[in-house]
Amino acid sequence: MAIDVEPQSSGPAGLTGGLFQSLSSFVATLVTVAHTRLQLLTTELQEEVQRAAQLLVWAFIALFAAMMALFLGALTVIFVFWETHRLLAALVMTGVLLALAVGAALVMQAKIKSKPPMLDNTLAELAKDRDQLRKHL
Repeated sequence: MAIDVEPQSSGPAGLTGGLFQSLSSFVATLVTVAHTRLQLLTTELQEEVQRAAQLLVWAFIALFAAMMALFLGALTVIFVFWETHRLLAALVMTGVLLALAVGAALVMQAKIKSKPPMLDNTLAELAKDRDQLRKHL
């Protein structure tokens, strides 16, 4: 009974090949992770730009319509009181419009403060990747 024993390459050539294989698969994994994160980043940036553009268009339309309505409403009130209290009517309308502008500015400021940070999902995924790498090292 003869037992065949194959020689194992435990010399420097076998270690170098295994180390090179491990290193190349590690680099490939890092490149894949980076590629995925960059895709997520570009998707989020595109969504943010599109959202901002839509917001600007609708804000302009709303502001234009509101300005016209307020202007015509103020003129109507002033014309109604033209003979008796036109100066008082003009001052009241100015005060109402000024209060409306201040209220709108406060609402806008609150909305800006409550907006989630830009690229929040990308940063969260990168933090997960960092934690996973730290666990494995």
